Amino acid sequence: MSLKNLSAPTDAASRRAAKPVIVYPAGSMPGPDVTTLESARQTMVKTHELIVPPRDARAFRVARGQFFRIVSIEGPQVGDLNLWNANDLSERFFSGKTRALHGTHVGLGDRVWSTMPYLRPMATISHDTLGWYGFDADGAGIHDVIGTRCDPYTNLLLNGTSYDFCCHSNLARALAAELKLDPATVEHHVHDVLNVFMCTGFTKDTHQYFMKASPVRPGDFIELFAEIDLLGALSACPGGDCSATHSSDAAACHPLKIEIFEPDRARLKDWSWPAPSAYHRHHGAPAAS
Repeated sequence: MSLKNLSAPTDAASRRAAKPVIVYPAGSMPGPDVTTLESARQTMVKTHELIVPPRDARAFRVARGQFFRIVSIEGPQVGDLNLWNANDLSERFFSGKTRALHGTHVGLGDRVWSTMPYLRPMATISHDTLGWYGFDADGAGIHDVIGTRCDPYTNLLLNGTSYDFCCHSNLARALAAELKLDPATVEHHVHDVLNVFMCTGFTKDTHQYFMKASPVRPGDFIELFAEIDLLGALSACPGGDCSATHSSDAAACHPLKIEIFEPDRARLKDWSWPAPSAYHRHHGAPAAS
């Protein structure tokens, strides 16, 4: 049956007039101590950096208490970021819950959360040079937790072709290289991403996910503070600035840089490090006899 043939009920207007309610009023949660973070930032020294080539990915490790930056260095380029607990890959970035707690796009002071049953902050965004952008006339913002990552499976489904340098594949190769395994054996660890520098939203008429040219320019960066020991992987998306296409070699692409910084640890002596969720995990089941 076509939706065009469906007639609205007599009370349609009153049903649509229901007032929206925020699902997760995250403002009730204790926020990060931004004063302490800023104090630590003033002392940090760069200890390591690596380049992520275009249409490729690299893995990196960040110790709890360090800061790391993703930096635009040559031209407008978006990146797909995965994060895991460096000591337990089953705890990984949970984009859906991060979106539910903070919104479709994240920025300064927002946290990236891990999967259940852990559900704790993995990192806190401590600086963002694109924080000025906000939301534009199309409803687009920067650094989204909406999109899943471009992948070869969807590309094959929609276009009938195999493309091996989608972000999913790039991240699988990077993780495999770090763990010295085959990409096919680790790709199940690759997960929905933080779309760094990507400019996205939903169309106003059909509510479809869209992308547009990223405003990122050389020198721009997003910086995060590691709340736990992290293993990360970053893909320099084959879509370049994502102004037109992805999952192909058509777009102009540029490298990204990852920088890791060590602060004066004395500035973090009172920091409250997040523990895994204290939920008892019985889930209402009867106690074992």
